[in-house]
Amino acid sequence: MDTEKIQIRYSELAQDDACCLSCGGAIDYSKAKTGEICVDLGSGRGTDVLRLAEEVGESGFAYGVDVSDGMLEKAQKNAAKLGVFNVKFIKSELEDIQLPTETANLVISNCTINHAADKYKAWSEIERILKKSGRFVVSDIYSIGEVPEIYRNDPQAVAECWAGATTKQEYLDTLQKVGFKDIEIIEESAPYAKGQIQVASFTIAGKKKCCS
Repeated sequence: MDTEKIQIRYSELAQDDACCLSCGGAIDYSKAKTGEICVDLGSGRGTDVLRLAEEVGESGFAYGVDVSDGMLEKAQKNAAKLGVFNVKFIKSELEDIQLPTETANLVISNCTINHAADKYKAWSEIERILKKSGRFVVSDIYSIGEVPEIYRNDPQAVAECWAGATTKQEYLDTLQKVGFKDIEIIEESAPYAKGQIQVASFTIAGKKKCCS
């Protein structure tokens, strides 16, 4: 996938108040606790990061991670406007998250991980930044069949968050290979048409193993 094109596209969308890039509500199932450190991957304008910051309180902290300068700028302005200070927004690729090992109790994401070119590496990074027995709650899109190559860099398909989707089985296999446990599909949609294929969205949760 063309990362530069994606960044430009998302920076443009950051200026559109009517735009919604999310597929699902991972935060609604995340149950962040007071004092926890949370990370939102693909944080966009920072809406979920600010909500996490409120839920964890002053003793906790929330990080937003995004690749788009436009989205990061918008998120920082939103935090400043609302006077939320236990947050930080970071520009970072999913395959190389710019946070220390064992930072987070909780990682959430809405329709972002399917954009990663190397999904095994992206999930390995999530596993790395989670503390022992840390957890993730992720909403994402999977494809019913293989996504045709013509859609991989299509701006509309990218904006609708399905250009980089893999099949459900591939998705679950990746989680197993990385080593997550207690993997659970919390909710799942019926398949729906996108381009020449069908896709579905789901919210999935899991935990990092406490020991290597």
